[in-house]
Amino acid sequence: MARPSRYPLELRRRAVRMVAEVRDDHANETAALQAVTEKLGIGSRETLRN
Repeated sequence: MARPSRYPLELRRRAVRMVAEVRDDHANETAALQAVTEKLGIGSRETLRN
């Protein structure tokens, strides 16, 4: 059984929307993920990959 996420579902949804919005402003998806995780205080960009 998977461990529950420490981030609320709405925060994760918001982060995914933000990545989609800023994707074109960055060289690649990884850079966009990193920018959003830093803005939202999420510990790792890998959190958003799943």
